[in-house]
Amino acid sequence: MLNRPLSIALAALSFILPAIAAGGPREDLLTRYAAQARSGPDFSGFSSERGQVLHTRKFGGGKPDTPACTSCHGPDPRRPGQTPAGKPIDPVAVSASPARYTDPAKVEKWFRRNCNEVLGRECTAIEKGDWLTYMLQQ
Repeated sequence: MLNRPLSIALAALSFILPAIAAGGPREDLLTRYAAQARSGPDFSGFSSERGQVLHTRKFGGGKPDTPACTSCHGPDPRRPGQTPAGKPIDPVAVSASPARYTDPAKVEKWFRRNCNEVLGRECTAIEKGDWLTYMLQQ
């Protein structure tokens, strides 16, 4: 017969492990982006560092008043941002906005809009995965 502390620990694990294995909407998005990225050459995983570069880099292909993600979201993703028209934007970091990135349709809508405004094109699956990985770690 198992001792009481071990029994309690095993019971707790029986609840925790399925939740970890099941993931959630953010993990599902990353899994989908990874599957899309694997269709191209040389994909070895998402990078928070590349996500940070994508967030801060200035591009020339989008709208002139939004050359970087930081144009609206600011350099610190844990702080609120502001559109060029002055409309406030909640922080994009999950640590500051825990409900972010839980609705896949909303995530895709904002990637489509923001990537076109900043990059002048849609983001690739790798760019989406890198950026999301960076935001999940902030």
